[in-house]
Amino acid sequence: MTPELQYRIEQFLYRKSALCDAQDWDAYLALFDPAAEFHLPQWDSEHDYTRDPRTGMSLIYYSSRAGLEDRVFRIRTGKSAACTPMPRTLHQISNVRIAPLADDRLEVKANWHTLYHRLGNSEQFYGHATYHLRAEGDDWRILRKHVLLLNDTINSVLDFYHL
Repeated sequence: MTPELQYRIEQFLYRKSALCDAQDWDAYLALFDPAAEFHLPQWDSEHDYTRDPRTGMSLIYYSSRAGLEDRVFRIRTGKSAACTPMPRTLHQISNVRIAPLADDRLEVKANWHTLYHRLGNSEQFYGHATYHLRAEGDDWRILRKHVLLLNDTINSVLDFYHL
């Protein structure tokens, strides 16, 4: 991987995080391909998590961007009591690693840490994320986002905008 590619991928991930923090949902959703899969597996034991969302439990699983679009619709229309009021979030990305996949796609792994504040309480989530990306012009589209939540004792609401 070239330093230029590393920089471009890091900037993409930083922009994705900033869009989520700003709650700019249209721009955030546009980063995902319509067929993009979003998966947050459940831990089966201390060190093993479910691998297949069709046969194991998941904390979040959307087989396409439509699942994210539905969540955004419910946030915007006030139909999600869990998101009222929306938390303030700060996403941090680190340790970005890039590997080539077939068809000029990339697998990008990163560590993430999200701090959030809601209803007078501050909490955090952190973990690892694996993205499959496809170049689209000078930008990227997310084809798959697989998230491992390392602190899965959840004291409050957990949703896509925490990850």
